[in-house]
Amino acid sequence: MILPGATLGMLGGGQLGRLFVLAAREAGYRVLVVDPDADSPAGRLADEHICADYDDADALTRLARECAAVTTEFENIPADALRTLARDVAVHPSAEAVATTQDRLREKSFLRGLGLPTAPFAAIHAAADLTEAAGTVGFPAILKRASFGYDGKGQVRVAGPKELAAAFASLGGVTCVLERRIDLVREVSIVLARGERGNTASYPLADNIHRGGILALSSVPAQIDEALSAKAVEMAVRIVEGLDYCGVLAVEFFVARDGALLVNEIAPRPHNSGHFTVDACVSSQFEQQLRALCGLPLGETRLLSPVAMVNLLGDRWQSGAPRWERLYSTPGARLHLYGKREARPGRKMGHFCVLADTVEEAVRRARALDEALSTPA
Repeated sequence: MILPGATLGMLGGGQLGRLFVLAAREAGYRVLVVDPDADSPAGRLADEHICADYDDADALTRLARECAAVTTEFENIPADALRTLARDVAVHPSAEAVATTQDRLREKSFLRGLGLPTAPFAAIHAAADLTEAAGTVGFPAILKRASFGYDGKGQVRVAGPKELAAAFASLGGVTCVLERRIDLVREVSIVLARGERGNTASYPLADNIHRGGILALSSVPAQIDEALSAKAVEMAVRIVEGLDYCGVLAVEFFVARDGALLVNEIAPRPHNSGHFTVDACVSSQFEQQLRALCGLPLGETRLLSPVAMVNLLGDRWQSGAPRWERLYSTPGARLHLYGKREARPGRKMGHFCVLADTVEEAVRRARALDEALSTPA
């Protein structure tokens, strides 16, 4: 076990890294953050911020020399950098797991290899593949860049085959995945952790609502039946075992109109939809990331209260600061801001959670507060 007082490394300095730093420092660990942004949210809270690219040789040498273990904030860390580090220091998640999940085509092929259901998909490497892919997948569909896409970026909705060529060109003609759009009842996600010895611990499923491809609201517990919930847990465990994963991972699912449960995406890290765990669970997803990284027993994931979480995007600041006094007047509300200095449309600036006696009441209060924050006096 790696115990308090040790130094840990974090590749990535955004809000997920910041929340990990808070959990680690609260538990008595030192944290070195590597991020090329001189004003990164995690870097400003870390014991030291190494302002460098993720594959910078000097930065990796320092991490290997000074850290007892290294983890990642997001999936687009170069896998080769993780392989380099792993020669001298424990790295979780592994380079192989990250490489699988940072490319949609590899990820979907991995899921297919496990026998897990996904939306119908086809690979498009060049314009010559468009006709065959269209015939395989059908329409309506979504064309997605195979790599470097998140929060709805790098995606184009395609209603029919005549729109496909233009959509492919708009994404730069790079390798893409064409995916059939599913007739959905809801979208749900699960966050779970797996330790070095293969033990797992999962949090309750979250119901998710997106706007413009970005998560807007999560509510827990998800309003799905026990059998479907148990199936989601079983599928998520198969994924972490298939990746031989160590750390915290999230799986997003589609619940189709016909009752089918389909895997949408894997995130090899704590997840936006898991932020509720900080306020509403015995152990947060960031404490769990710390425990898995350090070889400690996994924490208890029990839900203490029904909860709703709302993302705060930079759009809200365009007409002035949100009306925070209204948040503090709302029973059960908890605010988390990420320390980002510039509020831009679509940029995640923070989130708030509302705890209540029932999930219905938590959602009602959260939606009312969501509107009130931006309503003039």
